[in-house]
Amino acid sequence: MNYKLEVIAFTIESCLVIERAGAHRIELCDNPGEGGTTPSFGFLKLAREKTTIELYPMIRPRGGDFLYSDDEFELMKKDVLLCKEIGCDGIVIGLLNADGTVDKKRTAQLIELAYPLGVTFHRAFDRVRDGLEALETLIEIGGERVLTSGLTPNVTKGADYLTQLVKAADERIIIMPGSGVRSNNIAALARQTGAVEFHTSARTMIASQMNYLNAAMNEELKTVIADEEEIKKTLKELAKS
Repeated sequence: MNYKLEVIAFTIESCLVIERAGAHRIELCDNPGEGGTTPSFGFLKLAREKTTIELYPMIRPRGGDFLYSDDEFELMKKDVLLCKEIGCDGIVIGLLNADGTVDKKRTAQLIELAYPLGVTFHRAFDRVRDGLEALETLIEIGGERVLTSGLTPNVTKGADYLTQLVKAADERIIIMPGSGVRSNNIAALARQTGAVEFHTSARTMIASQMNYLNAAMNEELKTVIADEEEIKKTLKELAKS
């Protein structure tokens, strides 16, 4: 089975770790506390210069919900064009209507604008009112894959629905389980769902290297980084399934 593993990078160091560990794709994001937003121009450019594996930046102008204003949509379009110019392999988007359906019109516009880059519809999908309806919408407008935890907070709770989504997709679009995917559950998840691509943060925290910290600030200043050994272990476990 030709499995693929995508890993989130919130730092340039994480990009290097992810490629070195043998993962297949980087989801490039800023702001882990917001669940990922659009990375800066400098981050995009350096990540592309420093890595050769697939690079899919997040196109999300802010945290919060996935109902965007006209100005936010214009910003997203400009970021998509920037990703094309830099030489990224794809983008990651997620736009919803207020009624919990996929924003078909504007999502289709971004897919067309991004071409020939691939397009992943991210976990905005887990906020839709009807997953199977949303899936058919994304297939109709040419989405490449869907990142989802099965309309639940994590893949463990959503495993049964993920299985249903993979069957419904019927190889017309890729269903990529994510949120809670780790080395200790990926093999079982692959066997149950039939999915062939998986998404993990494989994250760990590293302490600040500052020699001086102002104790009055009462903060640790830790940094999120990809865990190289966890990625390697996850790939090893996936290969066994």
